Order: sequence, then C-alpha cells, then structure tokens
Amino acid sequence: MQIEMNIKGLMVDPVTNMPIVILRDKDGQKVLPIWVGIFEANAIALQIENISTPRPMTHDLLRNVIQDLKASVEKVVVCDLQDNTFYALIYLALHGDTLAIDARPSDAIALALRTRAPIFVEETVIDNAKTVDFSSEKTDADRLHKWLESLDPDDLGKYKM
Repeated sequence: MQIEMNIKGLMVDPVTNMPIVILRDKDGQKVLPIWVGIFEANAIALQIENISTPRPMTHDLLRNVIQDLKASVEKVVVCDLQDNTFYALIYLALHGDTLAIDARPSDAIALALRTRAPIFVEETVIDNAKTVDFSSEKTDADRLHKWLESLDPDDLGKYKM
C-alpha cells in the first residue's frame, strides 16, 4: 500500500553530518528519514525556499522537458529499500499512457516539488526502514534512532514545511 507523504523538513544528521529529507504522512503517524547528498539537498532546499537560479538546474530542466513533451508527473513513489539504499519511481503521464521511470528518491522528490506532484512511500519501505542500521557503529545507530524519535517540529530549522 502506498502512503502519501509530505516533506516535513530538511536537516543534517548529527552523527554523519549528511543531509536528511524527513517525509511524514498527513496524520503525522509515519515518518521516513532519507539520507541524501549535499547537492541533492541543495536542489530540494532551493525549491522549498522558492529561490530562483539564473539558469535552470537539472531538476528544472527535467521539468521543462517533461512539460515540453506534453507529459506530466503524476506522482513519485519511494518504492524499495535494498542494502540501505532507497529506490524511487517517477510516474509520468504521456499521451494517455503511464510510464514508471527509475530514480533516486532525492531526484524524484526534487522533481515532485517542482511539478507539485504528490510523494508516496510504499508502506513496506517505512516498515523496513525501522529495522535498518544506517550506521556502522551500534552506539551511533542507537543515538540516531533516539534523536529521530524525539524530533520536534522546532528542530527542523529553516527548511521545515
């Protein structure tokens, strides 16, 4: 089952110093942190803050190509988690057909923001993410797990949604 999620915030993991996109369902019952790269976080942050760049960034270019081809982004889905790596699909509507395109979740989310497409996560991904040890050190994993559980909306910094 797919659960519609919104971006709750963009923050930095205090253990690894890597950016994290925090997705949360509408009821606030399910949360999914997705670690992304610096450049991907920048692309997401620019769109969250409605900052225009002098030239199109990659995700802007992709949006423009999709629109010029008379297609639209129906939705993006974080669909799988394998070996601590998240996978996503971008669903495009094109001439009455639906195409599913493999993507990194960070790229799919950046594109969804630019096209105002909904973001979904497979429920199995949320369930499996709870059991994954994203850190090589057990103490770091425990500390990160406690930190994620104690997140408060005020902790999300300037990129909270």
